[in-house]
Amino acid sequence: MASEGRQLVIACGALAHEIAALRKLHGWLALEVHCLPPELHNRPERIAPAVREAIIQHRDRYAEIFVAYADCGTTGALDAVLREEGVERIEGVHCYQFFASVELFAELAEAEPGSFFLTDFLVRHFDRLVFRGLGLDRHPQLQSQYFGNYRRLVYLAQIEDADNVRAAQDIAARLGLEYHFRHTGYGGLERSLRRFANKERH
Repeated sequence: MASEGRQLVIACGALAHEIAALRKLHGWLALEVHCLPPELHNRPERIAPAVREAIIQHRDRYAEIFVAYADCGTTGALDAVLREEGVERIEGVHCYQFFASVELFAELAEAEPGSFFLTDFLVRHFDRLVFRGLGLDRHPQLQSQYFGNYRRLVYLAQIEDADNVRAAQDIAARLGLEYHFRHTGYGGLERSLRRFANKERH
């Protein structure tokens, strides 16, 4: 039986650091979090089944569950699962959009359609998830195939951190892309979690 008032966020592991920071910032320490592996983004067809499994696994112990994923390449499969399970998620197509806002992301994409976007998480884990994840360490000749159509790297920063900025600039140089920086803060992630965390108070 669900414990009265207990709330759970089932989150993409790529948001774990940001959610932890928001819990501390706003005092949402009673908000519990279960993270799924960020590597699921390399196989988006596995996201919806993994989220469903996590909901089923935890439902009996929580009064409310929220999913901290955008669609993330599931092409509607995640939303179908969430409708069946009666659970809400962050609005948006992907994390770039909910961090930046729909309007800003559209503006950036329109200004340069060949934009490659990074978040704080991707800056910190670029080598593991992108460079090695795409096999560029073993097959450097593939870089032109993966990134040849990009012209600009846009770093959408959640926090202003000099080390992250230097790392993003290095990534842009490595890929041969123009560097562009925008500080977005936590955007839609923060707004969504605030609504969820305050749900039981109203």
